[in-house]
Amino acid sequence: MPLAQPAAPARVRFTVLGPLTGTADGRPLALGPLKQRLVLAVLLTRANTAVPVDLLTDALWPEEPPRTARKNLQVYVCALRTLLGRGAEPDRLVHTAGGYQLRVAEPELDLLQFRALARAGRAAADGGALAPAARLLRQALDLWQGPPLADLRCSPAVEAEADRLEGRCLGVHEDWAEAELELGNAIAVAEELAELADRHPLRERLQAARMNALHRSGRQAEALAVYDTHRQLLARELGLEPSAALTARYRRLLAHGPARPGAGRPARPTGSGGALLPADTADFTGRSAELRDLIDESGGSGRVTVLSGPAGIGKTALAVHAGHLLAERFPDGRLLVRLRTEDGAPRPLAELLAELASLTGRSGPFPTDPGQAAALWRASLAGRRMLLILDDAPGEALVRELLPGHGPSAVLVTSRSQLAGLASVHRVTVPPFAPGEALDLLGRIVGSGRIGTDRAAAARVVEACGLLPLAVRVAGTRLAVLRHLPLAEFAARLADPAGALDELVAGDVTVRARLDSGWRDLGGQGRLALARLAALPLALLFTLPEAAAALGRPERLALRTLEALTDTGAVTCPTAEVTAHAALYALPRLTHLHAREHAGVPADGLG
Repeated sequence: MPLAQPAAPARVRFTVLGPLTGTADGRPLALGPLKQRLVLAVLLTRANTAVPVDLLTDALWPEEPPRTARKNLQVYVCALRTLLGRGAEPDRLVHTAGGYQLRVAEPELDLLQFRALARAGRAAADGGALAPAARLLRQALDLWQGPPLADLRCSPAVEAEADRLEGRCLGVHEDWAEAELELGNAIAVAEELAELADRHPLRERLQAARMNALHRSGRQAEALAVYDTHRQLLARELGLEPSAALTARYRRLLAHGPARPGAGRPARPTGSGGALLPADTADFTGRSAELRDLIDESGGSGRVTVLSGPAGIGKTALAVHAGHLLAERFPDGRLLVRLRTEDGAPRPLAELLAELASLTGRSGPFPTDPGQAAALWRASLAGRRMLLILDDAPGEALVRELLPGHGPSAVLVTSRSQLAGLASVHRVTVPPFAPGEALDLLGRIVGSGRIGTDRAAAARVVEACGLLPLAVRVAGTRLAVLRHLPLAEFAARLADPAGALDELVAGDVTVRARLDSGWRDLGGQGRLALARLAALPLALLFTLPEAAAALGRPERLALRTLEALTDTGAVTCPTAEVTAHAALYALPRLTHLHAREHAGVPADGLG
């Protein structure tokens, strides 16, 4: 008699982008009582990652878990294994060192399909393929069947996960709207966003897309009313003003007047056209004051703005974000050129000029003489309205050769020093994050729900990062990968001076490498001075006499050294006017630790 063949694995399908549902081979699955469904919902929203037992316990018993909580949880997990294991792989729901993990393939869960389509759509948009991008983003949005997990929001943990999912959906809606606007489909976007924007009146990017859609549909009065309503709501509810970017958009709408209905995106002159900028940072955070400054200052003819600050402070991200926001102001193109090689060495002027000529569409022979090439570059900008970002400038001399001679173009220069030798420029010093901004970025990377479980530990993480944006981003990425790692444990690792820089590594991005580049820029005397100052206790403000003692120099010479180090961002000092003897100086935490490494000072002396 032939042996019975094993049952074929059931084809399962779950949905969380709406009510929680499950099917096996097309037949509905009975998902069990409320607490069992809560466990399944949390496992599905974190599919293919280990979910800590404590998080599942909080989802089931948000106030006071019973003494038998762990045993009860095991009962629910066992029931789910039985439910999911009929003819399926035996290791679909497993227990690991980090907690319980539900293994699901992309076709089996709408959330995984949504993420894949959204990721592909954004990649297409970044590559300039707007029609495929809009189509992929639309397919992602079509997976939604209403508010996620609406029947399970009695659990605060599940409600937090659902809110996070809704935030992702809104982000994809905004991406879709912007792609469709670029394609000229303003009327469709205006209709689609009407109800959504009303439901989320504080979501600024959504309001901006709606304003643009209404304006390009010929509904100028309604577009202006969107801004006015948003401004009044912000003032009433939060005591805030709209961001500089949205205010600038409003002013442009006022200046342009009504658009012809159905006109879609404004035509660009031929030539350079479009943007040759890196993709904008999807989770760009904070910097509202600096953005307002850049938006207001980057419209004047020949305006040059220098963004200065130490390595890792976020200068390039800020400049690129501003460049994307200033798109309509510079219709002849926006481009970024890096002024250093990968190892930090200045690039030759001739190489930079040849790259700029290529990017702006110049054809024909190019002068080999750098002086003639620079003159030709400046002449090519006359009459053009372009935004040029000169990134990571090593010094003033190179920048001077690349600046437009005259005309309506503008330049943003990022540099670790303040480039004091450049005259008639606007200066923006990029500071570390405020604590709230740092926590906001960390939450966007690891999830606001995870931050909410131990906000005090999250605050210690960003404080140990010295509020340096690069360090906060690397820490967040590391936590996002190590889902099992408690925030408190990671905060303790970062608080240890001996190992903090070793922890701030995510793939090929390391904070130490960025600090190394800043260290090399200091030169021999600057490195020696910083190493001597690093012998001072960690996080201690110090005075000029204390610095002079550490440097072994008279106060007059010590003051010059401090001012030179302040120019590079290696030392911070007050922004208000004070006398030299009343000023208090500090070394940023990570700079301090890095300098101690190079000086050979033992970590246990940091205090």
